[in-house]
Amino acid sequence: MALISLEDLEGLDDEQLDDDITDNPEPMEEDDRLLRHWQAVASTHQVSVPPEMTGPILEMTRNSQQKEQVPFTPVSRHEKMGEVQYEERVYPAGNWACVTQGEELYEQSISMAFMKLMRFICKDNSAGRYLGMTVPVVSHILMMEDGKTFQKDVQTAYFLPTEYQSNPPLPSDPDITIVHQEPIRIVARPFFGTTTEETVTRQIEQLWEIVGVSDDLRRDSYMVAVYDNPGAPSRRNEIWFVRR
Repeated sequence: MALISLEDLEGLDDEQLDDDITDNPEPMEEDDRLLRHWQAVASTHQVSVPPEMTGPILEMTRNSQQKEQVPFTPVSRHEKMGEVQYEERVYPAGNWACVTQGEELYEQSISMAFMKLMRFICKDNSAGRYLGMTVPVVSHILMMEDGKTFQKDVQTAYFLPTEYQSNPPLPSDPDITIVHQEPIRIVARPFFGTTTEETVTRQIEQLWEIVGVSDDLRRDSYMVAVYDNPGAPSRRNEIWFVRR
């Protein structure tokens, strides 16, 4: 099954897309190709991408190289034999656009939520314009009482760009809410690849082995930060532990 790569997206800049539309007697072919790529990616998470996502997909593709980093203050960095074990950071208060989904699988929840956020970012907002992409997009996982099983409801959040922090645009989708989050201090460990419940669970276990027992870190919730496009074959992610 074909997967769209980060190189596919970043290689399709505005000039190339415009040339395709000008030179190609069937301008919808390029749009269809991108949609099919995203549908192939989503199918690995057992999610369908409807045709009406073509516009947001094209908009995100055009702007794939322009990403604003969510601001943070570094606290410490821990390495072993040149490899980063984990970092500690403080993220300031700020406004996030949040969606909570409760699908059967964790990966379905984050996929459905991100499609809603894509539409919000790509003009489905009171400003009526493309807002700009920020990274990472963060998903907040709550644990069942056994401490091992994910609760169904997962909140996925997009940090509003600096331009809109003081006056956030309103979402058209009632499932999206603008939430002012207080400062948060986290322990972050990088990992690469897909973010399924299985892979995230494995990363949680590995980070606990590294940091050891600590009453200062929460065990009832975790966060997953995603930096790259969902179709990137080795996309960059982080597992976040939250300090109390």
